[in-house]
Amino acid sequence: MKRLQRLLNEQDGVVSRQQIRALGLTDNDLRRFLRRRELVQVHPGVYVNHTGPLTWHQRAWAAVHHAWPAALSHGSALRAAQGPGRRNDMDDDPIDVALGHRRTIVQRDGVILHRMVGLSSRVQWNRSPPRLRIEQAVLDLAAESASELDAVAVLAGAVSARQTTASRLLHALGQRKKIARRRFLADVLVDVAEGTCSVLEHGYLTRVERPHGLPTAVRQAIDLSRGTLYRDVLYEDFDQVVELDGRVFHSGAQNRDRDLRRDLDAAVDGLNGVRLGWGQVFGDPCATARKVALILQRQGWSGEPTPCTSCRPARSRDSDRDTRGLQSPGDSESRANPPTSASGPEHAA
Repeated sequence: MKRLQRLLNEQDGVVSRQQIRALGLTDNDLRRFLRRRELVQVHPGVYVNHTGPLTWHQRAWAAVHHAWPAALSHGSALRAAQGPGRRNDMDDDPIDVALGHRRTIVQRDGVILHRMVGLSSRVQWNRSPPRLRIEQAVLDLAAESASELDAVAVLAGAVSARQTTASRLLHALGQRKKIARRRFLADVLVDVAEGTCSVLEHGYLTRVERPHGLPTAVRQAIDLSRGTLYRDVLYEDFDQVVELDGRVFHSGAQNRDRDLRRDLDAAVDGLNGVRLGWGQVFGDPCATARKVALILQRQGWSGEPTPCTSCRPARSRDSDRDTRGLQSPGDSESRANPPTSASGPEHAA
């Protein structure tokens, strides 16, 4: 019984029938535990040592034991890395579990099964519960996100939370033979690692400017009046600058002051400016295009924006004229919010 109690302590009160039998106990012993309510069934062959609601970690342990050999994956792997003392919005979500790609088991309520090739090399089996390595879980979650903006949010969240680094994610991505959005994820991670925003610049061209018939801007226009200064997007005929803020998490005061100084210099030079981020370019490019078009029209552009195939019907003219989502150099320091947007469980031999 001491060995069973030790195992329960190590696994947040969760144990499997396989582990009970490995400790030398019998099915009669298990039935006695269940009859006395010393153990309660969670899934067939998986039990917990109390009758109350399960904690998130107990649900995670139970899901892993149900699919054993298996490990937490996707968002559940990231949640487990936060530790048992943390509680967040994911705690009521189903538990993501990875298992071998040829396995066939019944999927239970509250558990999502993900079959994976090469599972063993991607898992930290010594963790409690076992889970995919952070980099693998982040890449899976980003690749399967509903949109590219959501994928950026996953990458940004992991890096900004210091769970991993862009370099480690790039290395892990290079080892994956097949993964959705490989090129996009690689480009974003390179930008994050190097502090540049070329993905955002390309996104502005291909999602905002070109498909909506906006005037063609000059990219990376050089301003030599104050040393070598580059303007991300310059509409020369209309004295309008669009700066693209590709940072996906908060940076230091030095970088913020540099950008504010660039905005101020643009105003001194007689240029109007707005600053856009990932949300405006990838989250709602059609609305962003309409607003940029209104700004350019005020600056003398006589054209009209062209709806693209993804455009929704404009809500109202007054709504489109609300350009508060585009930050001007005169704004305060606020900026658009970035997308935030060994052995296994100790089964005794």
